[in-house]
Amino acid sequence: METIGCLGRGLQDAREEAKGMARILVVDDDAAITDLLSRVLARDGHAVDAANDPVSVLGLALSRYDLILCDVMMPGMDGFELVGRIRHLVDAPILFLTAKVAEEDAVFGLGLGADDYIRKPFGIVELRAKVGAHVRREERVRTHMLALGDVRVDLDARELSAHGSPVPLTPTEYAVCELLAMHRGQVLSREQIRERAFGWASDAGDDAISMHVSNARAKLRRANVDPIETVRGMGYKWQA
Repeated sequence: METIGCLGRGLQDAREEAKGMARILVVDDDAAITDLLSRVLARDGHAVDAANDPVSVLGLALSRYDLILCDVMMPGMDGFELVGRIRHLVDAPILFLTAKVAEEDAVFGLGLGADDYIRKPFGIVELRAKVGAHVRREERVRTHMLALGDVRVDLDARELSAHGSPVPLTPTEYAVCELLAMHRGQVLSREQIRERAFGWASDAGDDAISMHVSNARAKLRRANVDPIETVRGMGYKWQA
């Protein structure tokens, strides 16, 4: 039989594991730059997506990102125009990568809603430090709330809402959803879900885990969201 203490320990371990990790979008028309930044940031534990065409960014689900790095001087649509068009869609910090050094350019970019500048050519140490500082600042703001598209997970109240309305999950269903949401985009096996959400002492079998996931998915679908995906032969993931 599961206990609140057992559930709490498993989820607390998962929360600690997720700290410091961010999903980052890098926008730069220079593939060499996006490749470099992707490798550097991945080594720090971040999940990185790259876009070499700024226009393509307009079609992305931007609410999934915890931070955006955006070049200023790009063909077709420069970084200023792009940020001006997406800022109202993005709650995450936006950092400009730019070779422009004039003060009026910096003021203009910050006025569009950017949070910081990293000047080209930049040092890797400076880049990692600035990204890390903004990620930590966002963690302090969002520590108790996960915002995932139309879904909000209140870690303190242990409640999940969709489109602003609470979803009536049982404590066990909530524990599964919180774990998957904190590892969005990552496939978790039934064994991992049992160990991380319920703790090592749980005797829940694979069938029980599947049932909890199925029940949670049914309630989420009734709330017009469907974020949990079954990965055949592997487990489940919260779609990024």
